[in-house]
Amino acid sequence: MRCYFRSIFVSIAYILFVIVAAQDVLCDEWPEKIQLVLDTCEPLEHSREARIPLYLWAAMDPGEMDDNRAEQLVYELDRRGVGLICSWTPDKREDCLARGLTVARAQKKLDVPVNVNATSILYTFFNGDEETAHINADGEKFFDSSFGESHKMGCPFALEHRKDEIRERVEYYVRAYREAGIDIKFIWADWEVDGPLEFNHAHEASKKCVRCREEVGDIDNFLDFQKALRDIRSELQRYCYTEPVLTSHPDALVGNYAVYPHDGYRYWYDYFEYFVDGQPYIADTRAKYRLWYNDFPGTGYTYAMPVVYSWARLFSWYDFENYDYRWFYNMLKVASNAGKNTPENVPIISFVHRNMIDPQKYPNPELTPFSEEMYQELLWHMLFRGTDAFYMWSGKNDFANEIELLHPVYAAAQEFGDFLENGIPVTFDVPKVAGVVVSALLFDDRLLVRRTDFGDSKAPVTIVVNSEEITVPYSPGNCQIIAL
Repeated sequence: MRCYFRSIFVSIAYILFVIVAAQDVLCDEWPEKIQLVLDTCEPLEHSREARIPLYLWAAMDPGEMDDNRAEQLVYELDRRGVGLICSWTPDKREDCLARGLTVARAQKKLDVPVNVNATSILYTFFNGDEETAHINADGEKFFDSSFGESHKMGCPFALEHRKDEIRERVEYYVRAYREAGIDIKFIWADWEVDGPLEFNHAHEASKKCVRCREEVGDIDNFLDFQKALRDIRSELQRYCYTEPVLTSHPDALVGNYAVYPHDGYRYWYDYFEYFVDGQPYIADTRAKYRLWYNDFPGTGYTYAMPVVYSWARLFSWYDFENYDYRWFYNMLKVASNAGKNTPENVPIISFVHRNMIDPQKYPNPELTPFSEEMYQELLWHMLFRGTDAFYMWSGKNDFANEIELLHPVYAAAQEFGDFLENGIPVTFDVPKVAGVVVSALLFDDRLLVRRTDFGDSKAPVTIVVNSEEITVPYSPGNCQIIAL
């Protein structure tokens, strides 16, 4: 499908380092979370070649290291297909930069991607200053607290003065990497509960703000309001983040959590979001899929980042007797939405998570976690529907379980490298009945297929590829290659 991290040769320095590192890499233990990754993930049997590595929340910010130690760690993680990430912070810049460049030098030497987490330096635009507040008809300033008391969301048209401060932080780091001769390959951010957001009670707050009423053509029309806010949000991301990164590192993959091309709807709610009556949606049983503005083009991002999580609330949206299919159905809709609508030349790096999120907030006597077996099936289907790589988020307590489920799928998929790099998804259908789900990649008159069954039938099924009916036999837990 898509391939960004191309390598022409393995350097002599890399070969020499492998010999040395293999002898002493396990002499000392690493920080707990890093050691967990090394202990849980086996070295790849099939090389990832130049494909995007696997990103894990635990494989981030290893702490202080010298050059040799950094090379050891980068090497060991790369053997497992895992990319090491370093975070940038707005304060203590010099210390943060020194740690990041130590890892980046090792990544450059070993010819693996340099990876960055830019989340902290993008916060916050709505910093609580009264300059960012809404203003009512009496001239009084106020904030919208519907996204949580700790998030003082103000007027989306009062953020111009915040842009240059945020951009300067990004410029500081990207310039330093450039001057050090380091090419950033992958940079991401989790910039979400900040800046203009149209949901919760934001619309209600803006209708009370004199500045919002002046700026939005038809403030009472939610879709006009949504477009106005999303355009500002896209511009903030482009100006403060994407543009300075790509100016210094034109080949970098730049993106942000939950920003991806789509079909005009979002099939999930984040932890801080809830539905408010009067907002437009389409219904699916008890699910309310919100109309969503396509803000991806305005950001200038170079990869898509959908969020495929087991939000506990979604379990009660559906009536499937097969509880696994309630999770599978929704999460595959999200992944398929991104896969179908993202241009072929834009990689998709999907955030994934299996363990239920916020189950205490959505009590249901039938609430049952997504089974490990079917979660792994979902991951296979995502790869066959456009996902190029995974980014696993979880809390510390779930690190081990999330990694031990995700890494084997990523590792096994590398056997089919030609399909992953060059294959074209042939279906994005998500059945409304819990029966048979088929996903496939077409490459050189061959079809790489994954079939997952939620019913009792073991009969062959057919799919249509290029006007040809293809029979897919029952083969649980296996990938099949079918010649056309």
